[in-house]
Amino acid sequence: MTDLSRAPTSKSQRRLISACCAAHITQDGLSASIYIILPVLAQAFGFGYGQVGLVRATHSACMWLLEIPSAMLSERLGERPLLVFGLLCAGAGYLCVAAANGLSGIAVGLAIAGCGAAFQHSLCSALIARSFDSLSRRSALGAYNSSGDIGKLTFTGILSLLLGVGVYWQALVVGYAVVAIVVAALIWHLLAKAHTAATDAVTPVAQEALGWGIKHRAGFTVLAIIVFLDIAVQDGFFVFVTFVMLDKGVSTGLAASAVVLTLIGGVLGKFALGRISMRFGIVATLIATQCLTAIGIAVLWAAPAAYVLAVLPLLGIVLQGSSTMTYGAVSELVSNERQSRGFAAIYTMANGASIVGPISFGLIGDQLGLSAALIGMGIVVLATVPLAFALGYALRQLNTQKA
Repeated sequence: MTDLSRAPTSKSQRRLISACCAAHITQDGLSASIYIILPVLAQAFGFGYGQVGLVRATHSACMWLLEIPSAMLSERLGERPLLVFGLLCAGAGYLCVAAANGLSGIAVGLAIAGCGAAFQHSLCSALIARSFDSLSRRSALGAYNSSGDIGKLTFTGILSLLLGVGVYWQALVVGYAVVAIVVAALIWHLLAKAHTAATDAVTPVAQEALGWGIKHRAGFTVLAIIVFLDIAVQDGFFVFVTFVMLDKGVSTGLAASAVVLTLIGGVLGKFALGRISMRFGIVATLIATQCLTAIGIAVLWAAPAAYVLAVLPLLGIVLQGSSTMTYGAVSELVSNERQSRGFAAIYTMANGASIVGPISFGLIGDQLGLSAALIGMGIVVLATVPLAFALGYALRQLNTQKA
């Protein structure tokens, strides 16, 4: 069995976190860029809201299918080759999207990219969880979690800017595919230099008695439900916020900036709400976050475009900041040796929500209008509030057992 008690050197830890952050920046940046590309594709190919949601869900469905298998495979092969494979798949998928001439071709390309994106979140989270002790683990996971939002912000910002000045979307998609391939080579090099016990495969025969390593099944189930509802709203919001702005009469370029403005707040939220939750507790912080998210969605629905653009960064803080608390709770509910499976299970729920959310809110938008879809998002996010109390109870039970 891999000796997990051996702590990696400081330099190895820096290389490992750099590799994980590079993978997260690139994969999340590519995934978030879909939100910017979809309105352009909808105009080019005449897609309806339901088709837009379906195309986005294709990417999420492949992530959903492969998240847990990728974690199990990493126990045999190690994370390094799988992280590189995932980035190469993402690059290949984007090349297919650039060459597509209709709905089916775009769906195939995003499916390939989605398969690649599955080989990242749980693998990197497990690497970090095994490489850092309990005192530094939350900080390292927070840095990794925030790096994804930096990638989303950077990739979508560049894409919005270049689309606004008239660069063809196909050229931009090809450029992003090349970026994925280059980053794959960089990560291969960094993880080779950061070779530690944490980057080795875990021997399955020695670990088979551990099962899934879930310490509190009821608490883990509640966490999974919260993540599902939360991500369904997040993904649905990002898919359709540009369309909401277009409905308010703003230009295509300015409407696309709605995603970027929300992501700016998201980066701040991932950092700030993690610290706030340490002071006030996860239950109080999560409840406040979800209530403020519902209020922000109501403002988006009712306010004029100029006010909405000013509010979107504030909405982004609470809309995305909740992820720091929910994903951070995984390491407390799952044993150290099964971190990859625990994160994979939660990310599978998140990816399932990314399928259900855009399709459901898209169908509501087609049948009842985007206003009804926004109201639905607000109702769903408020449904997480009572669940937060149950999660807090489970975490308190675990802390009592440790004491």
